[in-house]
This record gives sequence, structure tokens and C-alpha cells, in this order.
Amino acid sequence: MLYLDKRYHSLNYELRKTFNTKVIKLSIDGNFTCPNRDGKKSNKGCLFCSELGSGEFSGTGNREDSIDLQINKQIKSYEDKWPNAKYLAYFQNFTNTYDTITNLKTLYYKALNNNNISGIVIATRVDELSDNVIKLLSEINKTHFLWVEIGLQTKFNKTHKLLRTMYTKEDFLRSYKLLKANNIKTVVHLIANLPTENKKMFLESVNFVSKLKPYGIKLHMLNILKKTDLETYYKIHPFEFMSKDDYINLICDSLEILHPSISIHRITGDGAKDLLIEPKWILNKRYILNGVDKELAKRDSYQGKYYKD
Repeated sequence: MLYLDKRYHSLNYELRKTFNTKVIKLSIDGNFTCPNRDGKKSNKGCLFCSELGSGEFSGTGNREDSIDLQINKQIKSYEDKWPNAKYLAYFQNFTNTYDTITNLKTLYYKALNNNNISGIVIATRVDELSDNVIKLLSEINKTHFLWVEIGLQTKFNKTHKLLRTMYTKEDFLRSYKLLKANNIKTVVHLIANLPTENKKMFLESVNFVSKLKPYGIKLHMLNILKKTDLETYYKIHPFEFMSKDDYINLICDSLEILHPSISIHRITGDGAKDLLIEPKWILNKRYILNGVDKELAKRDSYQGKYYKD
């Protein structure tokens, strides 16, 4: 089964189907922080999180710039190559629902009211989706294109404790069901090669998400970055990283058990070159993307081939 040029349901395929043209996400910094950093849950943050709140490749400029300025600066870098593209405002780094409802509404609608913006994407924590936040998101969802991104990372609570996420699989499920009940498209993040986990456990997490049938999923390797607590952990408790070819095979195994309706928003990340400690091979993003295409063709396989209800 082919989705345009891929054997999996790519985000490009999904957005072209929806908008009938190229769609580009513009990463917007809303000047948020995180309850796992400011003392509400903890002041340490998640074990793997960086100083930029996992926003090294967000594309954002100065977080003090206005929403419109951030949008317009980024569009200038794309408009020559894709003159007919549409744009989504992507609130990516830190926790983008962690503020008062009044401030959230102001920020979201500043982006949505920009004439160049066709929709909005909001990344957040599973424990920062209160009833009032859900109500606001539901309101936006009725009139604008929207999806919400939440990090499950793993289905195993023992790993969550190690990662210091300060939430559980059960917390994730509660929030996911709330979003689903309000017809809000949801994208779920999973991380491969987490410390103390093996490939089988990662595939169990993939299968867990697959059965939920979210709008989309992001799959990527664990990155060890400089100046993170994970760097310190790794020095004290070194663990093995899979090779790039093993990772390609793991991603193909994952795609085969994912429901065909789930859009694939990421199958690899390229890391921040000046900060990356391990694994160095993720910097060769093109090798991974091409490798997945080649391996699926070699297997004569595709997304959902082995999916079971």
C-alpha cells in the first residue's frame, strides 16, 4: 500500500490530503515554562530535557519577538521555494498550555488571526490539560484546524519514574480520552532506546498507542545532549545505543503494527550537532529516512501490515 511515495501514512500525505498543497509548520515560542521546572511538580525537569525545553530545532527566534514577527520571519525563508504553501503555527518548546486561560486564548488567537496561518499545533504535557484548557481547545477546534501533541514516551511507569516525567501511563490515558471525547486530533510521542528498556518494550509502547488510534505519532531515538541530567546519568550508568541499521529495522517493525489511519509525524530526529553526545548517527537523518523506505520495500511491507485489533 502506498501513501503518495511512501509505504507509510506520512504527515506530508495527510496534510496534502487535507489542504491540497504543501503545508509547513512554523515553530512559535510563546514564552512558556514547565510545571516540572518551576516547582509545581519539580524544579529538575525531565531527565532528558534540555535548557530549551526540547526546542533546539524549533526554528524559533527570539522568544521576546511578537507572534506575528516570529511567523513572518520564518515565512520569508520558505516563500521562494514553496510560494503556494500553507502554514501552521506550532507552539513547540516547553509546556504550551501552562498559563492562565486568558493568556492562552490571547496567544493562540494572535497566531490564528495572522492571515498567513491556516491552523495551530500545540505541544503540552499530559498533566496540563485541565477542563478549562480542554474547553478552550474545543472552542478553537470548531472553527480552525488544530492538533495537540502529548508525550507518552513509554507505556512503562517504571521508566517514567526514572525519566522524572512526573506523570504516568494512567495520566496520559485520562488526558488522551478527554481530547478524543472533544474530537481534538492528538499526536503522541514515543522515544526509543530509553535506559533500562529494550526493543521489545518499545514495540509494546507502539502497540499500546496503535490500539488508541490517535491522529498521529512521533517516533525518535533518545538523544543525550550536553548540559542535561541525562548526560550525568549516562556517565554514571552507561547504556548501549542501537546502531542506525538496528533502528531502521525497529522503525519498520513499528510501522507494521501501527493502524493505517495513524499519520506518521516523525520517524527520526537529527539532534543539535553542537550539543549531541550520543548517538552521533542520528545526525545523518537522510540515511534513516531512505533506509526505512528501502527496508519496507525489501520486506514488501507497509504500515499496518501486521496490525491486529
